[in-house]
Amino acid sequence: MPLPSRYSVDERPRGFPPAPDEPRGRIPKRDPSWQRPARRRVLAIRDRLREMYGPKVNEPHGHPIAELVRTVLSQNTNDRNRDVAYTRMREAFPSWEEVRDARRPDLEEALRPGGLHQQKAPRIQHILSQLGEHPDLDWLATASRDEALAFLTDLPGVGRKTAACVMIFTYDRPEIPVDTHVHRVGGRLGLFRPNASFDEAHDEMLAITPPGAEYELHVNLIHHGRALCRPRPRCGECDLRRMCPWYRENA
Repeated sequence: MPLPSRYSVDERPRGFPPAPDEPRGRIPKRDPSWQRPARRRVLAIRDRLREMYGPKVNEPHGHPIAELVRTVLSQNTNDRNRDVAYTRMREAFPSWEEVRDARRPDLEEALRPGGLHQQKAPRIQHILSQLGEHPDLDWLATASRDEALAFLTDLPGVGRKTAACVMIFTYDRPEIPVDTHVHRVGGRLGLFRPNASFDEAHDEMLAITPPGAEYELHVNLIHHGRALCRPRPRCGECDLRRMCPWYRENA
C-alpha cells in the first residue's frame, strides 16, 4: 500500500486530542538501598536547569514516520550529522515510498554523512515496509501508552528511546526519552536507582516527573549532560551540585 503523501517533511503541524488518562509508566522493582525522589525535588531540579539553560516548550509536529526515521538516523552520531543525512535522503527520495523502494546503495550513499549508513539504510527500509499496512499512525495520539509502545517497539530496530521520541515529539504524549546524557545525569542526581537499565530509567523518570514537566526536563538534562555533567563532570561549575548525591559522594 502506498505511504500517504501527507507524511511529507513539508507538512504543517496538526493538532491531536488528548490521550486517555492512564498510569504514568510501569513502577520498577524497589531497591532497598535507594529511595525514589519526591516530585517536589524533581521540580526543584527542573527549575534549576531552567535557570541554567532557559525554559523549553514542546511544539509537537504530528509526523510520526519522520520522527521514527530521524531517531534511527540519530543513533551513534550528533544532531548536525543526523540532520545532514536526513536532508540528503529527502532531497534524493522526496516521498516515503521512494525511500522504502530505493536501491540500497543509493540510500546508503544519501545517508553516509550520518555514519553507520550501511546499517541504518536497511533498518529504515524495513520499518517503512512493515508500516505498509498501517501507514496512518495518528491512532498513536490516543492509544493507551502500553499499546502504543508495544506497536512501536515491535518495529525493526525501534527501542524504548525511539518509541518515546515518537510519542512526545510527535503528539506531546508524556514521555522522557532516556539517551546516554539523560541516563548519566539522572543517575548522578538520584532520579532512578544506581545501575538502572535504560528501560527501567524510562519508566522511573516518567513515574517521578510531574505532568507537564516531561519535555523541558528531558531537553535540559541533555543540555546539562553535554555542557557540564559529562563522563568527566565539571562539578565546580555546576549549580546543581548541592542537590547531587554523586557530587556529595565523590567531591
